[in-house]
Amino acid sequence: MIFQHFIPQSLPFNLLSLLVLLSSTVLVTAEDFDCHVSTGGLKWDLTSLKGSHKVSRTRESPPTTMVDELRFNLCKNLKLMHGVPEDEQCQTGTRACLRKINQKTELTDRVIAIIPVASTSALEPEYSQLDSPKGLSLTFRGPPYPTSSDDPQSINFSLFCADDADPKAEPTFVSYENGVVRVDWSTPSACGLPDDQPPSQTPPQEDDDTPTDEGGEESDTKPATRGSGLGFFFLVLLLAFAAYIVLGAYYNYSTYGARGVDLIPHRDFWREVPYMLQDVVSHLCSTVRPQRSTRGGYIAV
Repeated sequence: MIFQHFIPQSLPFNLLSLLVLLSSTVLVTAEDFDCHVSTGGLKWDLTSLKGSHKVSRTRESPPTTMVDELRFNLCKNLKLMHGVPEDEQCQTGTRACLRKINQKTELTDRVIAIIPVASTSALEPEYSQLDSPKGLSLTFRGPPYPTSSDDPQSINFSLFCADDADPKAEPTFVSYENGVVRVDWSTPSACGLPDDQPPSQTPPQEDDDTPTDEGGEESDTKPATRGSGLGFFFLVLLLAFAAYIVLGAYYNYSTYGARGVDLIPHRDFWREVPYMLQDVVSHLCSTVRPQRSTRGGYIAV
């Protein structure tokens, strides 16, 4: 009797524990990739590669041209492009998006395919060391395309260690075959460090993944710089004029005992300033305005 009551009561608890364990595993698998990789006794910090990147390749197919445009962000989801219809770009939650664009002279570009090759919901990041040349191989996964297909999309990044490479160098679009996009990238960030080596003390960088415009280029809009050289010049000029008035008034007061308007330094000069300006304006107007004949139409004989 004891076992008959114990077993039915324990099964739901064990089943619940199993479901919790499975759900936790799914959450860890779908967790956002944070651009920090550790494998084989080495570690990589790829945060310097964050932000939206765009690479493309062009294939001539007369009378048209095919452009494969790839946008991706290693560390977070892509933002939607400004000025582009929603049905002509990958939706929110995409980590890498491939657009196939058909171009023909004097005709509007046609987007003929939009392929989410990597998305957060199906990311499943895989990484391994590269031996020759040294670096890191990183793979992201995406949903099947088209949706009726059973073959998921993916993108593979071959990050090559290059200490002397420009940190801002852009990657290279290598190929897109059988649902796999291949990208090569030579960068100092692909040089792994031993796990026990402390990370370098570098200041945090702001995320530059800004929304893009219709042309696909990142927006150059930045916070306006406050102040300018011209504004500083006028500020100094204003302060100098104020000092001139104050010191001149003090001098007139302490030396001549002046009061009221007489405190203004060089009062006679400032009194003549409006008339001098009037003369200058009149002279300029007479120079610009065409001179008219004053002879009233008579001709000298």
